[in-house]
Amino acid sequence: MTQSYNRLNREDAAVLLVDHQTGLLSLVRDIEPDRFRNNVLATAGLARYFGLPTILTTSFEDGPNGPLVSELKEMFPDAPYIARPGQINAWDNEDFVRAVKATGKKQLIIAGVVTEVCVAFPTLSALAEGFDVFVVTDASGTFNDITRNAAWSRMQAAGAQLMNWFAVAGELHRDWRNDIEGLGKLFAAHIPDYSNLMTSFAAQAASR
Repeated sequence: MTQSYNRLNREDAAVLLVDHQTGLLSLVRDIEPDRFRNNVLATAGLARYFGLPTILTTSFEDGPNGPLVSELKEMFPDAPYIARPGQINAWDNEDFVRAVKATGKKQLIIAGVVTEVCVAFPTLSALAEGFDVFVVTDASGTFNDITRNAAWSRMQAAGAQLMNWFAVAGELHRDWRNDIEGLGKLFAAHIPDYSNLMTSFAAQAASR
């Protein structure tokens, strides 16, 4: 069934960063470790750039999953931080769901580790409650391509949209005339080749 174009709206979106924990990150094999960390921080960076409500959550920190990666804590010192005592599906935690609903946003941008569990389970739960869910594929990771693709298919079949962080940023921004340098700086920080564009742009601006 063909669905209409439901695009991201910065006025109605919130970001959920689920279980980006030091132990769980060691399980990610479908994306190279350095690239994956870069993508996660880029997703966090766009959330901060657009001023989107952001919720951080972890599961069973005292166990092998480990603590949340320190960069996310530093980027969002005032964000809701839900340390789930054991619930695997974040949506099974009342504090997490309460924090999500308190944002008043209908569109949820979600990324996490691992894709088929920590991302798919709350995605399916949120969709069942009427939210629009956008999964950041390259800021979510898992064991291998087989498990990732199965998770993507399951979420898509339920109505989730799959996007990478760069597409999320572009769709939220809508128009380069809103701001060039700010978003360009974010892109250049996480896409090395993009810095060439910004260097060229700065040189052209200086020569005018």
